[in-house]
Amino acid sequence: MNLDLAGKKAIVTGGSSGIGYSCAAALRVEGVGVLLAALPDGLEVAAGRLRELPSPAPAAEVAAVPCDLRLPDDIERVVHTALERLGAIDILINCAGAAQAGSFLNLPDGAFLDAWTLKLLGYIRMVRAVAPLMIKRRDGRIVNIVGASGRSPSPTLLPVGTTNAALLNFTRGIARELAPYNVRINAISPGPTATPRAEQLAQQTAEARGIPLAEARAEMAQSLPLGRMVEPNEVAAMAVMLVSDRCASITGTEILIDAGSTSAL
Repeated sequence: MNLDLAGKKAIVTGGSSGIGYSCAAALRVEGVGVLLAALPDGLEVAAGRLRELPSPAPAAEVAAVPCDLRLPDDIERVVHTALERLGAIDILINCAGAAQAGSFLNLPDGAFLDAWTLKLLGYIRMVRAVAPLMIKRRDGRIVNIVGASGRSPSPTLLPVGTTNAALLNFTRGIARELAPYNVRINAISPGPTATPRAEQLAQQTAEARGIPLAEARAEMAQSLPLGRMVEPNEVAAMAVMLVSDRCASITGTEILIDAGSTSAL
């Protein structure tokens, strides 16, 4: 399917690994210029891998900016660099975030504050930074990678669950303000996904429950109706579809990609 994205320009936060990298790679092979914004570890390696991917627009820029979304100045630098290197910002995919798992009674306030500051405020600040540019051009696409725990909370994942629930509220709310300017914003909520982050969460869950890591992994997979975790490229495929004009009437929506684990209406 031709998504007509060649020549577009995108920022992908959290783009050095996992779902974020998969989204950046999917955009690259569609001919999109991509700026990766992530913590320094592995960032340049990820950018190098992106440059090696085949693209219908081989001259499309691939740039990388070290960024901590907890810091407003870093967000301003990302947007400034994107305009400088790419020339425009047509697409924003927010995919940064990490939160501590564990028993609620053992989690300090800091576990919640860190999750809210990095992911919730980080996403909000990124949208606030790019939305005026998109409004001015009367065109733009934003996808927030959120998470199924915003809809189906887990007692050992409450910092990320509360973050994700708030992000769904934000995404739906801001969509109405942006829609008159042809700026669409949607959320994708993956379930357990085969990424390094999932391995870390499994380790933290095992420690919180006092069970072996292998048992925590097995329980995670067995809890999914499809019997397997989501693959990052499945999430990326949906993100690329949402930022294309093949889905031009979809905004303010959450799409679940969770191997069938959410049963609520």
